[in-house]
Amino acid sequence: MKIGIIPVNVGVQSVEKMVELAVLAEQGGVESLWTFEHVIVPVDYASKYPYSPDGKMGVEPDANFVDPLIALSAIAAHTSRVRLATGVNILSQSNPLYLAKQAASLDFVSGGRFMLGVGIGWLREEFDAMGVPFERRGARFDDAIQAMRKVWSGGVVEHESDFLHWTGFKSHPVPVQDPFPVVIGGSKGKAFERTAKYGQGWYAPTASTDQLTPLLAQLDEACAAEGRDRSTVEITAMWIPPAEGLDKVPQYADLGVSRLVVPMPVVAAGGDPVDGLKRFADEVVAKVS
Repeated sequence: MKIGIIPVNVGVQSVEKMVELAVLAEQGGVESLWTFEHVIVPVDYASKYPYSPDGKMGVEPDANFVDPLIALSAIAAHTSRVRLATGVNILSQSNPLYLAKQAASLDFVSGGRFMLGVGIGWLREEFDAMGVPFERRGARFDDAIQAMRKVWSGGVVEHESDFLHWTGFKSHPVPVQDPFPVVIGGSKGKAFERTAKYGQGWYAPTASTDQLTPLLAQLDEACAAEGRDRSTVEITAMWIPPAEGLDKVPQYADLGVSRLVVPMPVVAAGGDPVDGLKRFADEVVAKVS
């Protein structure tokens, strides 16, 4: 089982500490390092985060929230094997041409280690601050994914839609990986349909096998509708070792999960992150990966 850690870009004390933890993770056998994205954290907001009971994300407005692609670029410069991933970036509020360029560039400079995790977003206040319509964000997401693939092809880009008017240009470098791995995050709305249509992977916002199992039936249905075998979708799920234990890992594997991602606060276990990461490598990663 592949083991990842999330997030490596939130609440960081310094770039030196962020890089130190990334290097230790790589040395300890961690397969991938993941980020969260929010450009802003409102002091108060009416939008409801769909994956927590209280509707709030677990980040305070004053927390250091380093841009994911900048954080992963810094980490890429000091590592050589660990994979780098966004979990997830909010594609619907981003300029898709600029994000396509950044993603291809990060895959290029990291030697083909980047996975672009994307979602449609939920925080209307953030869309408002960025001057992007919250409405039709799903349709804008679908269009952007298809357009970005054209950019990554290296060929002449032609894409005309309700949202984009691209013609007669190329963008290089192209990603090292082909196909470039796009991971679709979420379990609400059309997340499964989008995964089946556009994703090389699915990021499941779950914390247990009990939460994950019924969602896989929905993913199976969406894949069948696209004439696709679910086994071609790399499934990444959240995992809380203190809650489920190492014995659950084979059950995740039987469900078709390829990667388990553990929250950084769980790795740190309320203490020093460096000490926590060393224990995590010895007590968890070495036993299940």
